Amino acid sequence: MTIRTSLFALLVSTLLLSSCGDKRLYYWGKYESIVRQSYTEPDEMDVSTQISELEIDLIDAKDSGKKIAPGFYAHLGMMYAKQGDIVSAEEMFLQEKALFPESSVLIDGMLNRVKKNQGKQ
Repeated sequence: MTIRTSLFALLVSTLLLSSCGDKRLYYWGKYESIVRQSYTEPDEMDVSTQISELEIDLIDAKDSGKKIAPGFYAHLGMMYAKQGDIVSAEEMFLQEKALFPESSVLIDGMLNRVKKNQGKQ
């Protein structure tokens, strides 16, 4: 009887431990904390800092083989646009739209605003 109990305990612990791995669908990196901090402490999270942190996250996501989280490319595109790098901004917006087609209306609006404001800089 104790062998059965021991085998059952081993089986249960194996099942529990096998479900402990990272099973998140997307790679979030620092994206969520960057967005939060950009609103709560804007002086400490300027545009260049956000771009550099998000670019590091892109590399880490590719290295880990995980998909980038929704909104990531759109936010990076907004930061590029604020910095005046319109080509990179459009590239990021189009990447967001390609990965998450449900964001098309939002991204199309962002692209239109970037193009409209391009001549004003």
